[in-house]
Amino acid sequence: MTRLAYMLSVCMLNKNHVRESKLMKLNNPDLLQTKAFINGFWVETSASYAVLNPASLVNVAQVSKCGAKECNAAINAAHTALTPLKKMLAKERSAILRKIATLMLEHKDDLATILTTEQGKNYTEAQGEIIYSVGFFEWFAEEAKRIYGDIIPATKPNTKIMVTKEAVGVVGAITPWNFPLAMFARKFAAAFAAGCPVVWKPSEETPLSANALAAICTLAGVPQGCLNVVSGDAIQIGSALMQSNKVRKITFTGSTRTGKLLMRQAADTVKKVSLELGGNAPFIVFADADLDAAAEGALQSKFRNTGQTCVCVNRFFIHDAVYDEFIAKFAAKIAALKVGDGFMPGATQGPLINQMAFDKVVTHVADAKLKGATIVHGGKPHALGGLFYEPTLISNANTSMLFNTEETFGPLAACIRFKTTEEALELANNSETGLAAYFYTKDLALAFQVAEQLEVGMIGINDGIISNEVAPFGGVKESGIGREGSKYGIDEYLNIKYTLIAGL
Repeated sequence: MTRLAYMLSVCMLNKNHVRESKLMKLNNPDLLQTKAFINGFWVETSASYAVLNPASLVNVAQVSKCGAKECNAAINAAHTALTPLKKMLAKERSAILRKIATLMLEHKDDLATILTTEQGKNYTEAQGEIIYSVGFFEWFAEEAKRIYGDIIPATKPNTKIMVTKEAVGVVGAITPWNFPLAMFARKFAAAFAAGCPVVWKPSEETPLSANALAAICTLAGVPQGCLNVVSGDAIQIGSALMQSNKVRKITFTGSTRTGKLLMRQAADTVKKVSLELGGNAPFIVFADADLDAAAEGALQSKFRNTGQTCVCVNRFFIHDAVYDEFIAKFAAKIAALKVGDGFMPGATQGPLINQMAFDKVVTHVADAKLKGATIVHGGKPHALGGLFYEPTLISNANTSMLFNTEETFGPLAACIRFKTTEEALELANNSETGLAAYFYTKDLALAFQVAEQLEVGMIGINDGIISNEVAPFGGVKESGIGREGSKYGIDEYLNIKYTLIAGL
């Protein structure tokens, strides 16, 4: 049986594992896969696990559950694919990445349907994630052709010193559920551009989106073994990736706790690591700020994806002189948000991803109320029930509350007063993490002063949406190591080699 015939046959089998009507009505049913993807084939395992729609809590699909066996098979496939991929012309890798971008746009509606079904974000946001992802494939299609080296002036007669860059090797990529397509696009596009095959461990919450992207990559011409997708037993898969000498690089987006564990494990085989970890983003509104713009930026940053983004605001610091006015403007915008199933027309807020995430929001709100905060809007589970929680605004908050030290990762905006710039900076920097920060001011001198002193990797000044493919994404302190996107992102997947040529 040919590879194409095999893929077509398993597409029909997938229908027996899918229980969601919207998923059964895709324009291209070949994108809906419930099996592991190893060495160019869809592989069904002996065990499976359920994928839930967080909006309905209905089991929408049964997906093959991988473990160490499947992961090791994927690693071996990637290792075999490494040499041919490194030999492929940069222009050829570039063309494949461009084709992926084109196909993602052609199948945007289907990808958004799959994403909304298993992740819960509204359909418009899902489409936005796809367009955002496409940007990385387009960007690194160009960067693939710009992996330059150097000729260094020699230190001895009749010699040349040459510096080249080459693929680091097989990459293990571990991604979260909140932006399952975008987080992998940032990693795979750069890795493939550099000539690195990838073993991808997506979140068990969103494996269908991962498989859909794997199907698109195959259609685009990604060679056999260069992309493998294994989801299931996180401990077994993670251990296999970390213990293998064939895996030379780990790229991870997720919690700081897990990132620290991976760093420890990577030491045993001295793997290269890049880590995009937790955040605790501050949002500062100075007295001279455009409050209408600040309220809109706060809304965009805080409530996108129901507050489930690593760069979303977790702590609001508002100057005392404009505190009440800002609260009023922000509250009006929050009140206009519409909670509901992601496919519901006009819905802007979906459910939390699971019960643990829901319970954390409940705990943080209860803690704030207990410690004297005032609920301005929301503050309780939504009438829809399930995993829906009201978009919530809290005033009179203080630094003793849990939200100040723990990333809520949900639709909770808590506002603290400050009186001086020094106080605002002290409050903002009082965190073990340092991913992103935002602030609003019309004072150019103040803008430079604050930007220089904020201990973060990314800053938005008078803007609440900062991530894109052309700028480096990453943090400092316990928010991680390395950068994704931009011209710097491909360096994470390259080794530098020095060659001395004598006898010339």
